[in-house]
Amino acid sequence: MLKNLLFDLGGVIVDIRRQNCVNAFLQLGFSDIEAYLGEYGQKGPFLLLEEGRISPDEFRREVRRHIPSPVSDSQIDRAFNAFITGISRERLQALRNLRAKGHRLYVISNTNPIMWHGPIDEAFRQEGLTISDYFDGIVTSFNIGVCKPDPAIFRAVTDKFGIIPSETIFLDDSAENCRIGAELGFSPLHVPAESSFMPILEKADL
Repeated sequence: MLKNLLFDLGGVIVDIRRQNCVNAFLQLGFSDIEAYLGEYGQKGPFLLLEEGRISPDEFRREVRRHIPSPVSDSQIDRAFNAFITGISRERLQALRNLRAKGHRLYVISNTNPIMWHGPIDEAFRQEGLTISDYFDGIVTSFNIGVCKPDPAIFRAVTDKFGIIPSETIFLDDSAENCRIGAELGFSPLHVPAESSFMPILEKADL
């Protein structure tokens, strides 16, 4: 019986635009930014921040090594946060409706504290609620210390919340993450770029 829904955030619930972030850093003078920002994974200080291995202040210090002119913390954060473009209210309502039907909703996300406490938090407050009001449990890479597709982050979800993979649908925009999820016993649903999870779940009769 499938009774749990395990959601990726970026590209599934939260709208993202990598190029917005790339352009913002290029304007600051970070000329090789594209070598560090991927669609589904990051490198260098960006990855270290997602893995919780460096603090936001250490991250900003590393970023400044790539920018020839002085930049403030807020300039760096704004450029980085340009990755996030928001969440539609329709999608928030869909999450509430799924919980109202009795499904248990969880999050497994590669993210970082700058975005998590900034635009992601703001996007989930549109209806006067917080992200915790939409989900039964949340696991983020920067808190766990590991990123998808490492199986350890999936095990963190099952260990922390006691969910059983065979009873859980896993939604992610990365085909590789879906592949790993399937190997671990989850039922993956790939959410392609520029698509919505809602009709995908409807086809799965949820």
